[in-house]
Amino acid sequence: MKGKDNLHEDYYYYNIVRKNIKKYRKIKGYTQQELADKVDVSMHYISQIEANSIQKYFTLVVIGRIADALQIDIRQLFDEVEEKN
Repeated sequence: MKGKDNLHEDYYYYNIVRKNIKKYRKIKGYTQQELADKVDVSMHYISQIEANSIQKYFTLVVIGRIADALQIDIRQLFDEVEEKN
């Protein structure tokens, strides 16, 4: 949703990235713990990133490390995700 000056709300991009992390993690068949081990963060941190109910901020460095661990181009984490009904 866009707000003032036609800009997306603060969490717009975080929500796209969080959904894609979960999507690609599942495609790879990784558990949250396995991804956390590859990224060198805690499983709790990964679960917070993926949770819709938690407004967890994460850095570009972490996003890059996650993309590397998932063996995908970082740009894929910013692709719009179609919602399934």
